[in-house]
Amino acid sequence: MKNIKILGTGCKACDTTANLFRIAAEQAGVEIELEKVTDIAEIMGYGVMSTPGVIIDGEVVHAGGLPGPDQIRQWISE
Repeated sequence: MKNIKILGTGCKACDTTANLFRIAAEQAGVEIELEKVTDIAEIMGYGVMSTPGVIIDGEVVHAGGLPGPDQIRQWISE
């Protein structure tokens, strides 16, 4: 199971990113644990200054702007 954290203060882009991960995981048949992190101090602790940020299994893989659906599918399937 992949642990995925979406970093952001609750903006539309952050919510959309979380939904895209849910959909991609469901389509791929991959189990994920999805967590939304909204605490600014925790977000900055990851070194992310632009949201949404994406952490997969403890590694920052994306920061700022919506990740593309193809990229999300790739992360889910790795």
